[in-house]
This record gives sequence, structure tokens and C-alpha cells, in this order.
Amino acid sequence: MALQIIIGAQWGDEGKGRMVDWLASGSDFVARFNGGDNAGHTVTIGSRIYKLHLLPSGIIHSNTIGILGNGMVINPGSLIEEMEMLRAAGIPISPSRLHISHAAHLITPAHQAIDKAMEIARGRESLGTTGRGIGPAYTDKSSRTGLRMGDMQADDFMDRLRTHFEKSNQVLSFYGAPSLVIESLLQTFAAQRQILSDYIRDVSAELHQALMEGKSVLAEGAQGTLLDIDHGSYPFVTSSATTAPGVLIGLGLGLDSARNARVMGIAKAFQTRVGSGPFPTELSGELAGRLRGTGSNPWDEFGTTTGRPRRVGWLDGVLLRYATRINGLTELIITKLDILSGFESLRICTGYRIGDTTLTGLPFGQADLGSVEPVYIELPGWKTDLTGIRRWKDLPPQAQRYIRTVNILGGVPVHYASVGPEREQIVEVPVLEP
Repeated sequence: MALQIIIGAQWGDEGKGRMVDWLASGSDFVARFNGGDNAGHTVTIGSRIYKLHLLPSGIIHSNTIGILGNGMVINPGSLIEEMEMLRAAGIPISPSRLHISHAAHLITPAHQAIDKAMEIARGRESLGTTGRGIGPAYTDKSSRTGLRMGDMQADDFMDRLRTHFEKSNQVLSFYGAPSLVIESLLQTFAAQRQILSDYIRDVSAELHQALMEGKSVLAEGAQGTLLDIDHGSYPFVTSSATTAPGVLIGLGLGLDSARNARVMGIAKAFQTRVGSGPFPTELSGELAGRLRGTGSNPWDEFGTTTGRPRRVGWLDGVLLRYATRINGLTELIITKLDILSGFESLRICTGYRIGDTTLTGLPFGQADLGSVEPVYIELPGWKTDLTGIRRWKDLPPQAQRYIRTVNILGGVPVHYASVGPEREQIVEVPVLEP
């Protein structure tokens, strides 16, 4: 068996998409197991930039079969747009290359409208959602009223969809939001149903069989550990399981599938976050601007899905250790090391101070991050442009020291560091004992 898992070790946007793309060249299957089109993965190949929200990034490789797992919530319109975008770029997308779980739930325009109405109603207590309908879709799933991809193949699907829209209009009326035009939406779904029906499979059985035959499966997480519905900075989290154990549930795999799994945590060389919620190491002013960029480059810190500027700060070693523990990481991959070039000095958070007490862990998860004061160590910066470097020995000593420090704080080996957005801009890190 060969299950590889890529997980975001921060608040998402860690650069998972390009790392999945880089690792997918040796994989038979690339699988998304959670979330919806609120997540965005950017892959840069030469002059081409692919922004994917639902399709696994690794599907760009012709040798792979893409899987959308049962743990996902899928907007059919967004999915079809992505499929057409990749076809236009010369990447074949067909029922032989893309398989969608019959148990994945549908996102409809009703979910999106309710999501936006609820966020407006929260006012100053808004959660900073993307408005993509993710939360309401997962709510329907949990309340056992949702529609699933497999339902699109049923004879009574359109009747059930009409009922869904009618009930949703009652909810929208409560919030004072405009009603949905049901007949128009039904026509749109009828067309989408025709397109997607042939892609729906029992992917759980397919992946189980593939692993039994020794084939390789690369599971691609959306968002990050610190946004997990249970283990994230609640309530400023997403609605799905974003951690490594969620792979098994979100793809329908048993515990035996995880035996000897490779679990890779992706973390930026600094910390970012989109939307509301606590952020102990957050920066503002000139330092924040230098880390964020101007937005003129895809490598800059602006959301792939929302376009919103990301909040930025120094790397948080406390949260990195937490992510290692919660996921059972076997290794770390550090991205955007090149962005730190040019700083006179760099800081990494190694603990939290609450009153007279200093903590190096999180006794109650992320329940009360808003009250902590970060404790930092300071490291020397470097001036060298790293984007052309491909070998560890060519990195400046200060950059090597930074990676060694992350290795110690994370508690698992750092195996790779990226020094730019393209496939080949990766440096392999020699084995460093944590």
C-alpha cells in the first residue's frame, strides 16, 4: 500500500497545490477528501497559472486519476467551469480520468444565498466566510436533508431539488433576503446533471482496491489544520475535517490504509491567515507589507478564492508543534523561504506568555489564542536571492539555520523547502534530526 497525505499545517494557503503537483508525477490517484470551492490551489507551470478550487491539483499530470471524495461539498457549476478550463489548456478531463464520489454533497445557489444572508446578519461578529455556501451545505448534510452527487442519477432528483429550493426560500425570507427564481435554477441543474452523471462512482471501493494492488494514492487536503471544525480556532474555522485522520473518513478508507502512510505537513516560512479569528504573531505596517507583497504576483499573499489580502505574521512554532501532533506528521515541507530574503533579522514564536506563565503547548487546543503574548527567538536574516538555488549547500548559512530551527520546533524532519512558485524551485533538505 502507498498512501501519501498532504496536509496544510497552518490556516490554509500554505502552497499545497504546487507541492501536490510536484509529487503527483509518481502517483496513480490524486484525491481531494474535504471542503469545497472555498479552498483555492494555485499551480504555476512555466508561464501558465492554474487556479483550482475543486479538482485535485495533481490531475494536471496525465498519468493520474483525479478523485473527489465523499467528504467534499461540490458546486456543480464551479466544477464544470474548472473542467472546461483545463480542457481548454490541453489537459484531458473525462470520466476515465475524473471520478466523483456518489456520497459527496451538492452545493446549490440556495446554500450560497443563505451563507451570505447569515454572514450579513452576524454584523460585527461575522466569521469571514467566503460566501460559497460551504457551511449551509455541511449543515444540510449533518441534519440529513442534503442532496448528494449520487442523487443526480435518481428519477426523482428534480422533484427533490425543487423542494430544497422552496424550503430555502423560506429561510431567505426570514433573513429578509431575495427569493430564488426556482424554475431558472432547475433548468441549470438539469444541464449540469447531464454533464456530471457519468463521472459519479464508488470511489471508496476503487481506492481500496488500488491500495491493495500496490498503487499510489496522493490525498490532497484543502485549507489547513488550524481551520479544522474540531481542532481549529473555533468558531473561526471551516465546516469540515482538515486534518490527516479526515482523509480516511473523507475517502471512505479503513484504518489499514493508513498503515505506514507518509503524512506531509506543508507550512510557510511565516504565518498567514484570511478572515477573522485570533492570530498571535500577526504583523502590521511595513513588515506586514513586505511579507504580503503588492498583489501583482501570484506568489503574493492574496486569497486564491476571495482575492482578499491575507493577514501575515512571523512563524508560530507553538502552532506548528500542535499541527504535528494532531496530524501525526512524518515530515514537513516549508514553502516561500524566498520571501524572507532581505530582512535584517527574523523572528519565530517558540511559546506563549499568559500573565506570569509561559506555555510551549496548547492545553486546550486553540480555545483562547486571543489572550496570549508570543515569546520570540530572533535569527539573523540574509540578503541573497534564493529563487535560483536548487541545492542545500548553496543556501546562505542564515537560511540553513532558519530551516534547522523550524526542524527542531516542528519535531519532525523538514525534507524540502520551496524557493519560488514554479515546479523546479525546490531545495531538498538533508536529514536533520529534530
